[in-house]
Amino acid sequence: MSDRKFNIICGHYGCGKSNYSINLALEIASLKREVMLVDLDLVNPYFLSSGYKDMLEENGIQVIAPLFANTNVETPALPSNLNLMFETDKDVVMDLGGDDAGAVVLGRYASRLHEIDYEMTYLVNKYRNLTSTVEDAVEILKEIEAASRCRATCVVNNSHLKKESSFEIVNDSIPFAKEVAKELGLPFRGTTIPAFLLEDEKVKEAVNDSDEVFYPVQIYVKAPWE
Repeated sequence: MSDRKFNIICGHYGCGKSNYSINLALEIASLKREVMLVDLDLVNPYFLSSGYKDMLEENGIQVIAPLFANTNVETPALPSNLNLMFETDKDVVMDLGGDDAGAVVLGRYASRLHEIDYEMTYLVNKYRNLTSTVEDAVEILKEIEAASRCRATCVVNNSHLKKESSFEIVNDSIPFAKEVAKELGLPFRGTTIPAFLLEDEKVKEAVNDSDEVFYPVQIYVKAPWE
């Protein structure tokens, strides 16, 4: 999913950043590399990747999370040890808050990030209301870049409906994501597909026969009502 040591995951609210960040961190850890997951989502306390801290730490992943994350405190604060992400030899995966509001916090570290060979992945989900058109998806990234003072380096298609997904739903979204990448002048890295779909032999065969790049992802993050 990435060969960089410093990965920033950004995108629209609800596009699946936290779930993708968890999958990326676990994939890197499975390669016997040390990983630090930095949760910078101060906007939406219901979908924090740090909510899965125990599972991540059991897999050897260090978690840097907002103070009071997953508590009844309404406004999480930046972790006091956040600077560790610039001092560690570990691979870093950063789960950034949604849209420009969530990206503002990254702006204060922009000068240090510009000294790093980072990957900033723009995650797109065709099935989210405010990114259902190419124009909207392009505009949201421009707002994120302006707020964070960092530039995206690639696009990944994360267009699925979690447990309600089908291969057709995922596959049909690829032209949309590719068009977003083209309009942004960024490389298109591939498309995520919920791993449970690959339990169907016909779907597995279709994926294997496809010219597209698919990344199987487990669905870890759930809404409070799921």
